[in-house]
Amino acid sequence: MVKAVVGACWGDEGKGKITDMLAADADIVVRFQGGANAGHTIVNDYGKFALHLLPSGSFNSNVTNMIGNGVALDIPQLVKEIEDVVSKGVPRPNIVVSERTQVLMPYHRLFDQYEEERLSDRQFGSTKSGIAPFFSDKFAKIGFQVWELFEDERLKEKIKNVLEVKNLMLEHIYHKPAIDADELYKTCKEYAEMIRPYVIDSVTFMHNAIKEGKTILLEGQLGSLKDPDFGIYPMTTSSSTLAGYGAIGAGIPPYEIKEIITVVKAYSSAVGAGAFVSEIFGDEAEELRRRGGDGGEYGATTGRPRRVGWFDCVASRYGCRVQGTTAVAFTVLDVLGYLDEIPVCVGYEVDGEVTRDFPTTARLERAKPVLKVLPGWKTDIRGIKNYADLPENCRNYIEFIERELEVPIKIVSNGPARQDIINK
Repeated sequence: MVKAVVGACWGDEGKGKITDMLAADADIVVRFQGGANAGHTIVNDYGKFALHLLPSGSFNSNVTNMIGNGVALDIPQLVKEIEDVVSKGVPRPNIVVSERTQVLMPYHRLFDQYEEERLSDRQFGSTKSGIAPFFSDKFAKIGFQVWELFEDERLKEKIKNVLEVKNLMLEHIYHKPAIDADELYKTCKEYAEMIRPYVIDSVTFMHNAIKEGKTILLEGQLGSLKDPDFGIYPMTTSSSTLAGYGAIGAGIPPYEIKEIITVVKAYSSAVGAGAFVSEIFGDEAEELRRRGGDGGEYGATTGRPRRVGWFDCVASRYGCRVQGTTAVAFTVLDVLGYLDEIPVCVGYEVDGEVTRDFPTTARLERAKPVLKVLPGWKTDIRGIKNYADLPENCRNYIEFIERELEVPIKIVSNGPARQDIINK
């Protein structure tokens, strides 16, 4: 049985917590896309953790956690994360890495940083984790898969060929120092030794797992609106954030994905640039940001204050559609307990017309929110375990959102801890 856990909108929806919770009944958790450019915050009995590359099943000793071939693998970052969780008393996670996963090279970070500097006020709001240069190289076929780190002569030759172009760019476009081939080869050999204990033939591994009826969770990073095809292009990430890509990024047949649990936040938040129709500002935004999440709305990777806004029915419904959602996990509902009234964006006004459909970027940037105000419940709902025990206005809010999304809300999260969950 394969389930995917993915995000509906800009990311930051609380996928880590939901994956961590579902991993209690899973055999394998697979990160299938993205890299260390975004994080999952997880609160459990061991403490509070910001994971970047480690799959969210890492706190469950019965789970094998796989870095799939679709991931941008920052090897030192992965090893650092493993050691970090172990140092905090977590049993050493069972980690495997596909031999076909591509390696994020040290120069990818440099090129990311240099390009944002060159773009100046036109930049994409990159986390400067090297993700766009990494995926550019992957699809230009000048990337390095994990297995290549162990092929010495081939590796030397490829480094030489790749650096011919990279060093021309560094000299003539960015006016930065050239990369030394011998130093890069030495770094790659260090990476090889760091990753060697984890490397597997993932295609055979996943094939056998499915044949044996194992429970597999595919863990996505970011959300639908950061997808390079269906998101707010070009202010997106560089790998597909959709559940459909999970089949490719984990190396399994698409028909094996039986459930797609899309994580939807009870209000909106985003890190980075791009259109955000329901965004709020000033004191109103600061209050929501301060109360939001666990410890406030600040990026798990960057520490940047997240942009925040009211729930966006248009964006969230669209996000669920492109994911192919079978069930919704509705998160951070407890945060809204301070409000007398809760505005919800139910449509976009674009060029004088109101639409309920999510438009492409130019029209999106001209959109103004059409708001409907719902009554708040003005009470703390943390600790409630049964749906029927929630305040009436809280249930009304959930059921209004459910009708707008057009898919069932099956999980409600009313606090940061693993056990703060209501099954609806």
